[in-house]
Amino acid sequence: MGFAIEPDTAVDGSGSGQSGQAGALHPFDLREILRQMLAVLESERQALAGLDVDGIVGCAVRKDVLCGRLEETTAKDVDEECRGLVDAARRLNETNRRVRNLIAANVATRLDALTGQPALYRAQTDAARVRRLR
Repeated sequence: MGFAIEPDTAVDGSGSGQSGQAGALHPFDLREILRQMLAVLESERQALAGLDVDGIVGCAVRKDVLCGRLEETTAKDVDEECRGLVDAARRLNETNRRVRNLIAANVATRLDALTGQPALYRAQTDAARVRRLR
């Protein structure tokens, strides 16, 4: 993990992180935020792999801060380089989502095995599948 996100830090040190337009990030600032997001997503992947709960929660907080900084950005503010960074972040976020879902499914299966009964939502899902097959 090893890096801190400082909200509203601009490259010029002004603290605004903005170009001249209200709500629009300077392309350099946008690229930097997207690079930070990629680093956080990579840290999240490592935390998920290690089942590091504190790391996962820390990544969630940092992602939320970064998303807040991106909130006012529109599609017209995104150049080609930023598009590539967005696509990479999207892919890594999707991979992390799948890993989280696999972990959650594994936990649910283990908990179900302890009680000897499947979760209710699974039973309803299985019943719905059986009805569709008939």
